[in-house]
Amino acid sequence: MSKLEIRSPLPGTFYRRPEPGAPQYKQDGDAVEPSDTLGLVEVMKTFHEVSAGVSGKSITFLVEDADAVMAGQVVAEVEQ
Repeated sequence: MSKLEIRSPLPGTFYRRPEPGAPQYKQDGDAVEPSDTLGLVEVMKTFHEVSAGVSGKSITFLVEDADAVMAGQVVAEVEQ
């Protein structure tokens, strides 16, 4: 089985939910499709969606909700 890395496109704060109190976009172990939103990166009050871009049977997040991330940092791994 191979794992693909999902990386943050920008530096900022990574959010795993669309707004406070809302359910997370995806949970560890969920299947993903390329168009699935995994989270948001906030940069200077602007939010950028992070999509899976790949399909897989299981996702594992490497960052928590509201963690600071750097551009290119791996935020999740998808098992195919």
